[in-house]
Amino acid sequence: MTRPAGTEGFTLNQTMLRVRDPSASLAFYQDVLGMTLLQKLDFEEAAFSLYFLGFLRDGESVPSDPKERARFVFTRETTLELTHNWGTEDDPDFAGYHSGNDDPRGFGHIGISVPDVAAACARFEELGVTFRKRPDEGRMKDIAFITDPDGYWIEILSPNGMTQAVVDAGDDA
Repeated sequence: MTRPAGTEGFTLNQTMLRVRDPSASLAFYQDVLGMTLLQKLDFEEAAFSLYFLGFLRDGESVPSDPKERARFVFTRETTLELTHNWGTEDDPDFAGYHSGNDDPRGFGHIGISVPDVAAACARFEELGVTFRKRPDEGRMKDIAFITDPDGYWIEILSPNGMTQAVVDAGDDA
């Protein structure tokens, strides 16, 4: 398939989620999912911070030079941007953000591809991660849904499992 003229070089760079407490969210995405903090940007006048996370490839490292780091972050495919509006972590009246999976529904989830869904879920279980769906539940087997500290859903899938699901469903593309 060819791209429409003028879209050459377009890349899906990031998905943004608002988070209540960046320390809890960073711990989850780094320690539970294995992502690396690529860059943090603070905007003092507007009282918010951005945290860009991604998976590093073997041997890859984040550049220390600010310009090279920015180029590294903003030319990557598929980073996660966590946005923290300062003060939400300490505000007892802050009700949290809408996950998109309650009415009215909207945003659904992000997806993380893993080599082995069962092994990943066993590790998540040991870490006390909250599950919305385990791999053996529901109609679609061998995928799971977990939630982050803000209640956003994360689909856990494997390329092999999804390949079989596509074959079973009949690929119309």
